[in-house]
Amino acid sequence: MKILIADDDPQILRALRITLRARGYEILTATDGTSALNQAIEHKPDLYLLDLGMPRLDGVEVIAGLRGWTSAPILVLSGRTGSADKVEALDAGADDYVTKPFGVDELLARIRALTRRATAAPGADAEPLVRLGPVTIDLTATTATRDGSPPEPVRLTPTEWRILEILVRNAGRLVTRQSLLREIWGSEHVTDTGYLRLYLSQLRKKLEPDPSAPRYLLTEPGMGYRFDPSGGSA
Repeated sequence: MKILIADDDPQILRALRITLRARGYEILTATDGTSALNQAIEHKPDLYLLDLGMPRLDGVEVIAGLRGWTSAPILVLSGRTGSADKVEALDAGADDYVTKPFGVDELLARIRALTRRATAAPGADAEPLVRLGPVTIDLTATTATRDGSPPEPVRLTPTEWRILEILVRNAGRLVTRQSLLREIWGSEHVTDTGYLRLYLSQLRKKLEPDPSAPRYLLTEPGMGYRFDPSGGSA
């Protein structure tokens, strides 16, 4: 199992690296938020241990960047004890939060619990960079650009981003209308399918080479939608 530890304290990094390697884990380390994201994209860790107070990008920004494309468990290790910090990290997408200083036995138990949870609910990670014809989607930076010199930004609303992210993270699989509506607008809107038709139409106009004949954002009649990463070429 591969774990990325991101912390700007060299003593904590060294202690955690020694402790976890002794338990058979493969360890990657980063001392700032930008390096953490770069390591994540290159090595695809199975679990993340993140400090919040890192330079360049703080922990919450790293969590948000990771959650654009990976569902791997994120455990925050932080000296911040305020409930607001915990809520912010968990709302950004962290799975658990441990306050420094912490015991090794507690940390190992939390890692085991997160690993069991991830194994029980497996989900394939999306690639951070996704191509839809001439458009590049960067799920980490939440940007879309159309090929050109220079590349032209494609502006998506927060709701359009959320729909696109869900479809891309489930590439090749049917995502039902009800599950999309529930996740984005809540269970009280599971019958409001007009929302989805409107947003999918807007996404296709912005992203598909030919919106009238979509190749990537497909409708499964009567069921839901599916992202086809091959664009129908397979």
